[in-house]
Amino acid sequence: MSARRIPWTLLIFLALLPLPWIGSRYQTFLGTEIAIDALFAVSLNLLLGTTGLVSFGHVAYFGIGSYVCGILMKTYGLPFVLAFPAAGLGAALFAVVFGFFCVRLTKIYFAMLTLAFSQIVWAVCFKWNAVTGGDQGIADVPFPNMHWMASLPYVGDLNINGRFYLLSLVLVAVCIAAIGQITRSPFGRMLTAIRDNRERAAFIGLNVRAYELSVFVVAGGFAGLSGALYGIFNRGVFPDYVFWPKSAEVMIMTILGGMNYFWGPTVGAFVLVWLNQEITNYTQYWPAVLGSILLILLFALPGGILGGLARGGAALRRLLAGRGDA
Repeated sequence: MSARRIPWTLLIFLALLPLPWIGSRYQTFLGTEIAIDALFAVSLNLLLGTTGLVSFGHVAYFGIGSYVCGILMKTYGLPFVLAFPAAGLGAALFAVVFGFFCVRLTKIYFAMLTLAFSQIVWAVCFKWNAVTGGDQGIADVPFPNMHWMASLPYVGDLNINGRFYLLSLVLVAVCIAAIGQITRSPFGRMLTAIRDNRERAAFIGLNVRAYELSVFVVAGGFAGLSGALYGIFNRGVFPDYVFWPKSAEVMIMTILGGMNYFWGPTVGAFVLVWLNQEITNYTQYWPAVLGSILLILLFALPGGILGGLARGGAALRRLLAGRGDA
């Protein structure tokens, strides 16, 4: 069986499933955060790695999803089963509007316009006290009703955080599997063609703007779903979720793991979240440490962690092949 035919999403899901039973509460908490951030990073990579669109404002859809889900569950009492898809739909609708203008520009102008729209969203969230809670945000967003999980074998013994980890893991796995299908579909191959040579893709008859707008909306929708989970995970939704540093954080995750690899953003999310938790236990200068890591990465591993591992594996195979010939 070739590596491409291996059901990696299912295998990784099964490997992570036992964490609430074999790990501590802290490890379960960390695992939930990594899973949610992984979905956010993979959704960005649908733009960055697959299509070649650099978006500095992807956090806007993450934040919109957080607010939509938080408002529907906290203010209107809607169940999670309705609020969660509504968060993705709401983020996608905003992505349609913003993307309509963004895809008319290219390169740095596209990137800066995405940042401008995200700042508009942040300003609205920060000032619209009647709906978003202003700078105080929306506190005490309730957990989903997970009583039905109590009837499942072994799951009934878990606390609410362990159950939410399982729920988040299932939803993230389904979303990542869906993104994987998109990237491997004919639509995904057209996106790759646009990334490799936008002018040539337009010359052979592709409606480049339509494809870019479509992937912009899809990526925004998945970012909104990750934001919905993040708001519940943190028991609140705040304007910081829409501020530009969060967008920089997910960009770093994607580049750190390797944006040219489908699982690169997931690896980057794991490494960045884990390092953040570990290093902040010893020093308050996490941003300085992160900057040093990025400098080392850019010079030593320009293709990210998975890119470096791939080159190392290729070098090892050449070495072993050379010894075999000898």
